[in-house]
Amino acid sequence: MSSPLPSVQADLRAKLLALRTALRSMRRLLVAYSGGVDSAFLAWAAHQELGADMLAVLADSPSLARSQMHDAVSFAEEQRIPLMVMETHEMERPEYRRNDNARCFHCKDELFTVMEEFRQRNGFDRIAYGVNVDDQADYRPGRSAALQHGIAAPLLDAGLTKDNIRQLGREAGLRIWDKPASPCLSSRVEYGRVVTLEVLAAVEQGEEALRRLGFRQFRVRHHGELVRIEIARDELARAMTLEMAAEFARTFTALGFAYVTLDLEGFRSGSMNALLPAESLARKP
Repeated sequence: MSSPLPSVQADLRAKLLALRTALRSMRRLLVAYSGGVDSAFLAWAAHQELGADMLAVLADSPSLARSQMHDAVSFAEEQRIPLMVMETHEMERPEYRRNDNARCFHCKDELFTVMEEFRQRNGFDRIAYGVNVDDQADYRPGRSAALQHGIAAPLLDAGLTKDNIRQLGREAGLRIWDKPASPCLSSRVEYGRVVTLEVLAAVEQGEEALRRLGFRQFRVRHHGELVRIEIARDELARAMTLEMAAEFARTFTALGFAYVTLDLEGFRSGSMNALLPAESLARKP
């Protein structure tokens, strides 16, 4: 079922071959799928190799923005990837809601526990998720949960970086190849602030407002009464006008924030992690 990508250079072709070989060896496979570039490419590649013997699993919970969910479902439908939307209940875990530096571990632990129960009941052989080589450079406690559950990491094992995955996606004609990263809504909340439905709703509504204003890559960072808006550097000039400042103030005060700020450093992935002490980054959950 594989489709060749003839324009890919030799080293990337070798990585792609390694990925395809690994996926074929997994026989019946569940793919943890969020609709982001990595998991979408992995689900597509797994479907290319395994056909109906793979199933993408989209975890639905309050931490998943509705726009991201709808886009993930649409992509699976476009590519005819078998998909199941499965509820997860990380918000019922006190250790998740307290939002310390291990929050992502508890989220992934919930996801992989639910997927493992489904795998056993339905005769699947493996579970895989879309971690890549570049993810190893960031603080990713969810990786510890994946290791504990024995979750396969075929993109990582094949040596694929984020740029590799984007290039392969573009070569394959996948519309998500340049999709901006969009981790869960809880990642926008400062560590130590309890994650609630109200907090997540404010973040989600704020980001939807920025999207309607035409911005493409951004984060709404929740710091209690203060909101910190990060916008990609190549879009920052449009954000730094008196008219846009007034729009930001109107939008975010209506969402309950007392102070509205624009981060002059611009968007950067994982900026909340910069506030964590070094010893907490090294500590395992």
